[in-house]
Amino acid sequence: MDALQLLSGDAQTFIDKVWAARVHVHKASPDDFARILGLDDVDHLLTSTAMRTPALRIAQNGRVLPSSQFTRSATLAGASLTGLVDARKVLDLVDGGATLVLQGLHRYWPALTELVRSLEFALGHPCQANAYLTPPGSQGFALHSDTHDVFVFQTHGKKLWEIHDDDGEREVMLGPGISMYLPTGTSHAARTQSEASLHVTIGINQITWRHVLERVAAGAMAGSSLDEAIPAGYLDDPGSLTDGLTSRLAELADAIASVDADTTATDEADRFLTRSGSHLPGGLRDRLSIDGIEDGTLLRRRPGSVCVTRPAADRLHVLLGDRELRLPLRLAEPMEYMQRHQSLRPSDLSAWLDPESRLVLTRRFVREGLLQVQG
Repeated sequence: MDALQLLSGDAQTFIDKVWAARVHVHKASPDDFARILGLDDVDHLLTSTAMRTPALRIAQNGRVLPSSQFTRSATLAGASLTGLVDARKVLDLVDGGATLVLQGLHRYWPALTELVRSLEFALGHPCQANAYLTPPGSQGFALHSDTHDVFVFQTHGKKLWEIHDDDGEREVMLGPGISMYLPTGTSHAARTQSEASLHVTIGINQITWRHVLERVAAGAMAGSSLDEAIPAGYLDDPGSLTDGLTSRLAELADAIASVDADTTATDEADRFLTRSGSHLPGGLRDRLSIDGIEDGTLLRRRPGSVCVTRPAADRLHVLLGDRELRLPLRLAEPMEYMQRHQSLRPSDLSAWLDPESRLVLTRRFVREGLLQVQG
């Protein structure tokens, strides 16, 4: 099951009818969510790792506590380390009713890295993941709204949510396996019940039409007379700007009018498909195995990998999420085969490439992170 289906049920219905429209609640398997981040996982991060701020934020009675209340300093190889989470202080704060916020989990917790990456490429919008652990009978934050869309899913305990939106005020109880979608600006607050609550939020940082058009306008203004200084003396005589402003507005309008919408749309998609962070779990072992890849070696697509090809006039553009490669056009068909199949052997490319060439190609994409050595 992909990320969008897990969080919202029918993925296409969500995209067509729910996106940026209304609160949406969906029930999935509690085990599916618990496997992503459970109470024991949070315990491990807090008590058995060298977590540092700002990866942890703590709120109590509606205010965020200064990090000095739950961190300490140490040294490593003679160098000073600050902002280290002090597990004993954190547990004491939990005893006192504080809410723990584990921030940016998509950067270091593998299950959320894969979930967020999958969701990003399903939606075409950047996403992030935080988790909130609240002790029984507590509320970490007062009624508030977020500046981005949010998926919430409960992995432990229950939490009663107070929701205010265009449909009025209502309460929603989230328990293990239940997810909820909150559009931007939806006012909400939540309180735990008789046991501790752990929920994860996936924030969706929407790319808006404003963002796209600002990039178009910036491109249209590049290298034009718009970089010339406006004339001195305009403070006393603002009218002195009129002629220059009129001509430059016309220049900008002409430049924008000449922008090709199809090219711009493709550029926008390619921008997203080449600027995500690298996703290379197991990459070290794969790099060390490259020389041993033979014609019959079983390879597989790396989970969470991205591969989009764009044929151009003289080259094949291959977009891998964090980069773009340019290959000879003759590789279009073997690359299409790699796109369609989750596993393959170099010999599967024999219809297009000789033995040496297919080893070169598959080893290249093991090195790039698209393929893994099965084993």
